[in-house]
Amino acid sequence: MTAGMTGTLYLVATPIGNLEDITLRALRVLREVSLIAAEDTRRSGRLLQHFGIETPMVSYHAHSGPGRVDEILAALERGDVAVIADAGMPGISDPGFTLVRAAAARGIRVEPVPGPSAVTAAVAVSGLVPDGFLYLGFPPRRATERRAFFARARDLPWPLVLYEAPHRLAATLSDLVATLGDRPLALCRELTKLHEEIVRTTLTGAQASLAERPPRGEYVLVVGAPEPEQPAPPEDVAERLRARLDAGESPSAAARAVARETGLPRSELYRQALALRDQTRP
Repeated sequence: MTAGMTGTLYLVATPIGNLEDITLRALRVLREVSLIAAEDTRRSGRLLQHFGIETPMVSYHAHSGPGRVDEILAALERGDVAVIADAGMPGISDPGFTLVRAAAARGIRVEPVPGPSAVTAAVAVSGLVPDGFLYLGFPPRRATERRAFFARARDLPWPLVLYEAPHRLAATLSDLVATLGDRPLALCRELTKLHEEIVRTTLTGAQASLAERPPRGEYVLVVGAPEPEQPAPPEDVAERLRARLDAGESPSAAARAVARETGLPRSELYRQALALRDQTRP
């Protein structure tokens, strides 16, 4: 590092299970930085020991206070620092984003070192995500908050991806069914680990299977997008408009009401209503 310049903050992805998934670049960066900030130093210590990496390490997790952020920022004044999570990409569903924001505010370079990710692994293997998806992370722990959380995503047209712990999985499935109805589901357990399992089912199907087999391990849920509403057939639309016109509604009011019922463009419905009105005139 050139004198007078701050170091680089590296966000280094680490294996989510299988140690062979670590990248050559990740190993090089972890060896070359002056400090590693790890979410769990004991767990990360085993990873570093496995690959013979002796870089100094400090803890940085959800309960770390602002003093630890200041300590890491001070270390960046002296050299490069790598941040690693328990598994996967730091900054996603862990406290890494706080440090990223603090570093960026000081003009410190932040560089991702991509690699293993439970989110992308589950999305790819699910068969439920043709393009975009909505990542929700861990849902709230309290039932009322969790249902409100899912309700906000209910009408969005994308598959949903979320994490869940085994002891909350049954309750989360129940709340998903209550708020979203039954949908396709890819239930991904212990990805890349010895007992990896991908079950393609439905939300209610997963509920039934869990009643017979208690959940174990960490889960990623990929919930299919809602089925698109089928447009009303043209004859049905005409009948709805005619009924409202016969009841004395204006073409504009009839078009507005049928647009709310069917989701069709009001301007097109208004033209149809005018045509129907003209047909009934003497």
